[in-house]
Amino acid sequence: MSLLVTGSIGLDTVTTPAGSVRNVLGGSAVFFAFVATRYVPVRLVGVIGDDFPSEYMELLRSKQIDLAGLEVRNHSQTFRWTGRYEDDMNEAQTVKVDLNVLEEQAPKVPRAFADSRAVFLANTHPALQSALLDQLDRPELVVCDTMNLWITTERNALLKTMSRVTGVIFNDAEARLLTERANLIEAGETVLGYGPKFVMIKKAEHGAILVTREGITAIPGYPQLKVRDPTGAGDSFAGGVMGYLHAAGAHDYQTLRRAMVRGTVAASFVIEDFSINAVRDLTRSRMEQRVSEYLDMLRLE
Repeated sequence: MSLLVTGSIGLDTVTTPAGSVRNVLGGSAVFFAFVATRYVPVRLVGVIGDDFPSEYMELLRSKQIDLAGLEVRNHSQTFRWTGRYEDDMNEAQTVKVDLNVLEEQAPKVPRAFADSRAVFLANTHPALQSALLDQLDRPELVVCDTMNLWITTERNALLKTMSRVTGVIFNDAEARLLTERANLIEAGETVLGYGPKFVMIKKAEHGAILVTREGITAIPGYPQLKVRDPTGAGDSFAGGVMGYLHAAGAHDYQTLRRAMVRGTVAASFVIEDFSINAVRDLTRSRMEQRVSEYLDMLRLE
């Protein structure tokens, strides 16, 4: 099993109606990895500064996360994000971003990781996503994420990256912005025209949509009363999807549908607490228990 993720590892300062935290463990690759390792070991490629807390490094080492691709750069600072959620818990307000090491040279993929069979390209510059793919030996499953910044400023580079991937996972606003289609089904079908075989469109508390050439599936969000911090929900969704797909060894339509359920359930856990607190010790059996509960909710007859 060889699932590789590349993305940010950072320190988050977050305020929500439920409270606030400072300099807690965050970043797209971190949220992804803590969920995906419920299914398979994860190889992480990323970069941090020498200010990264030792307790967080030990926490990462304690999980099934191979850190051979994690670069620690002396005299550099770790990526930091400060955000706030107010009435609308679906939308974060970015207060401050310190890119720090993310403005420097991208990390290299260790030669030992080049044989990775599944890859998740978390949100970053699409040219860097393509550069990472160039260092791998023909992976079987490649999925990418993106954001509105790259859609508006690096569209051509993003479309080039999308032409090389198996699937795309992003949110409804990004899907509409990229395709200029208001209808999300139409937006998904437009993205299929760029090259991917499947598209998953996240709709926060309203669930997700899978669009493929074989069929379309829409599911609701898991009903959750306890929402303390939505940070990382999207990356946890991707971790559930990719972990399940790689463990299954397939990405046909029916397996993609089941994977989307796992992603939805994973996101429902991470929002229960700040940082990775709700998923740091989450077991696969606990996830599958909630999957069973969720599927029971969907059976109407």
